[in-house]
Amino acid sequence: RRVHGGTSRRCCACVCVCSLLSFVLLETMGRGGDDSIHQKPSLDSEVEPALLRDPPFSVKQLRDAIPAHCFVRSNFKSFCWLAHDVVLIIASFYLASFIDHSSVPSFLRYVLWPIYWFIQGLFFTGLWVVAHECGHRGFSASDAVNDGVGLVAHSFLLVPYHSWRISHAKHHKYTANMELDEVFVPGTRSAFTSDPSDKTPLGNLIAITFMLTIGWPAYLLRNVTGRPYPRPANHFSPSSPIFLPSEASYVVISNIALFIMFISLGSCAYLVGVGAVVKFYGIPYLWVNFWLVLITFLQHTDLYVPHFRGADWNWLRGALCTVDRSYGSILNHLFHHISDTHVCHHLFSKIPHYHAQEATEALKPFLGRYYLQDETPIAVALWRAFCNCRFVEDVGSILFYKRSLNDETNQNKPQMCGPPTQQHSAVSVRKSGKSNKSN
Repeated sequence: RRVHGGTSRRCCACVCVCSLLSFVLLETMGRGGDDSIHQKPSLDSEVEPALLRDPPFSVKQLRDAIPAHCFVRSNFKSFCWLAHDVVLIIASFYLASFIDHSSVPSFLRYVLWPIYWFIQGLFFTGLWVVAHECGHRGFSASDAVNDGVGLVAHSFLLVPYHSWRISHAKHHKYTANMELDEVFVPGTRSAFTSDPSDKTPLGNLIAITFMLTIGWPAYLLRNVTGRPYPRPANHFSPSSPIFLPSEASYVVISNIALFIMFISLGSCAYLVGVGAVVKFYGIPYLWVNFWLVLITFLQHTDLYVPHFRGADWNWLRGALCTVDRSYGSILNHLFHHISDTHVCHHLFSKIPHYHAQEATEALKPFLGRYYLQDETPIAVALWRAFCNCRFVEDVGSILFYKRSLNDETNQNKPQMCGPPTQQHSAVSVRKSGKSNKSN
């Protein structure tokens, strides 16, 4: 079914933007907010960020704290979850096919299409996460099964599966390492010729919109926010500096799979029209970009999350530089808990998502203050991180984000010592301890 002219397209675009803004407002208002994020945090050494010091535990001790069955990968369970996502996607496609039926009033279509786009975007994102699990070898004990499922699922979402799998493995290997991490690598003070804090709220909103819509393709095509390489890098060239010569064949396989997907989309456009492909597939695909960038940005970016250079970095310290955030029970379920169990995922990436909650609960008491969990409403956390996490210093080995070029250059203190709830708990414990001593 073809889109009914330019007016309809413009209306649908406007409604889509409105639905996005409405969602952001609802997310902020619905979860209540937290005034503490506007308060100046104490930099008392007793409530300093835990990751200023090396963790007092080993990876083996963390592994031993998790029940053994959490590490078991079940083909049956994994394929059931894959079927769960595929059925939801097919059902949504089918139901959406009735939206343009002559019996549906025109005004109602402008409401139903944005609802479909949003919901199908959630289902697409769930499928993306299943393919992500394949890339970590967490879907199955068989590499062939992992790569088969991952290649098909990611190609459907226009992701070069093997190319992403290779670079993403490096991200997990070097998380929070300024020289070697692969994504969301902070810029440095010297890279700015004007003060980034001078941006207006409208300028920040526009920049956030660009990040959430084209940030993912920009990373794949131009390595935007990735580590600097001596020559241009991308995820599609077998000779890209991201890949070793031995990995070039995997890049070619990913490109062939994407070519087949583009041919399929082109065939659909020929048969039913470009407008139908955009409505049924294209706009939900943009929602996947939105969720993917939002989730990953907030997993690794905030005022209290450090980055490291040189000998102060080690794998365990870097793996702990990630934040668990909840998107509510429904979205956590549809996203297979990729965000609210991400700390556990960085520590043990082969644990399948259906065991990740149990594993996280087992880790929390052991990690203590080294476990970063932020309950700040998502929209508020996004604004706080984007507006304040501008750059890090050119020198130093333990680095925290700074907001303005006017900030002191000789100090690498954090703007916030930890997630608001965690920070206040530490202050309460300290005050309680002093009170008890005085009594």
